[in-house]
Amino acid sequence: MNNELAARDEQAVAVATPQPTNELMNWVESARQANLVAQSLAGTSFAGAYRGKPDEITAAILTGQELGLQPMTALKSIDVIQGQPALRAHAMRAIVQRQGHDIELVESDDTHCIMRGRRKGAENWQTVVWDIPRVQRMGLLGKDQWKKQPKTMLVARATGELCRLIASDALHGLPYAAEEVDGYVHGEVAPAKAPLSVAALTTAPAVEPTAAPAADETHQVTRDDQPPADGIWDAEAAEDSVDWPETAQPGSGN
Repeated sequence: MNNELAARDEQAVAVATPQPTNELMNWVESARQANLVAQSLAGTSFAGAYRGKPDEITAAILTGQELGLQPMTALKSIDVIQGQPALRAHAMRAIVQRQGHDIELVESDDTHCIMRGRRKGAENWQTVVWDIPRVQRMGLLGKDQWKKQPKTMLVARATGELCRLIASDALHGLPYAAEEVDGYVHGEVAPAKAPLSVAALTTAPAVEPTAAPAADETHQVTRDDQPPADGIWDAEAAEDSVDWPETAQPGSGN
């Protein structure tokens, strides 16, 4: 009887234990294969900013796979900026257009950019406008790339906003263009920022202690021409002293 109960318990545990799905197992195998490719690419110039980082290459390949990008295309289309992966603007447009959505550049110069787009099968167009006053309100004009190539940056901003507007489902968790992240454009090395901690945000700044005023001190001054209180003359101290005038000797009365 006890053996039967033990067998039933083992069967119940086996049934209750979740088994990996075929989809997950396929993903794990894809990750393993991607890592093998990454090991081969990590030492080449084709890896670009990912050179010497096989784990980062693996993540980029897997992310690109979900977006429909081939491994080498993924390496050239996905940037990691200050720990945040982002698509380059041209790659974002390509992904959205490949799925049948429409994107058109209406006007573009150094002062403004007008783009419009519509979802596949839709009739109405969505229009996005980015101009210098809008950039200025966001405090971006002081950034280096906005000074060097404002036209490119305006197009990138308009691209990111429009793609999110008409086809956010096509971006699979990468909703921002690389050029939108802290004013970055591909080829630029963005300096890493020190992470903020809760202690740094909540701790009050240290206050330098104010020196307390010196307490009144009572000083007792003993005159050299007076004997000690006990009435005994310290002859040795008198002989060792250098304060006596040359013409005065102890006990001379001068």
